[in-house]
Formats: sequence, structure tokens, C-alpha cells
Amino acid sequence: MSRLVPALLDVVLVVVFAAVGRRSHAEGLDLAGIARTALPFLVGTAAGWLLASIVLDSGPRSVAFGAVVVVATVAVGMALRAVAAQGVAVSFVVVATTVLTVFLVGWRLVARLLPS
Repeated sequence: MSRLVPALLDVVLVVVFAAVGRRSHAEGLDLAGIARTALPFLVGTAAGWLLASIVLDSGPRSVAFGAVVVVATVAVGMALRAVAAQGVAVSFVVVATTVLTVFLVGWRLVARLLPS
């Protein structure tokens, strides 16, 4: 599997996370709003990919790679939201960490069950 497919899957899942969050809080599902919500987390996802590519010998389908991406996605995403004076309540951090772990590590766990 090329590196492009896992990267795109991570991006799509982060955007889905942002869209679901906006919908659950009765915010608009317009592209600009979703992009504004997703952008800090996408920057974190890119940072996670860079970091995981440098420090891990495993490929992007590995659970370890996904774990690094999750940590960076949440840490950088929340830091950027704090700088932009957006919400970073503890409950949001917990929910974001849980959902992004299920999404970004979950697909990797499912992929391990599939033939290579």
C-alpha cells in the first residue's frame, strides 16, 4: 500500500471528526466552517506523520505509527485552538482524543486483519 492511501485516510477521518463535532454542536456544515474546525487538527496530523516517519521503522499502517499521529494531532490541534482562542475544555480534549484514537488507530487495526 502506498503512503498516499493511509495519509488520505487519516485526513478524511480528521475532517469527519470535525464535521461530526460541528453537527453535534448545531454549527453549520458549510465547507468553510468544517475547514476552520479541522485545520488545527490537520496541522497536527501532518506533524504526526513527519514525526512518525522520522522516529519509527514501521510503516504508516502500523498501530505505533497511528498512535504517534493521534498524539500529535491532539496536542498540536489543541495548542493551535488555544492560540486562536477556540475551545479547549478538558471534556473536549478527552472526546477528541478518544474519537481520533478510534479513527486513526482503529483503521490500522482493521487493516491488520486484511490480507496485504
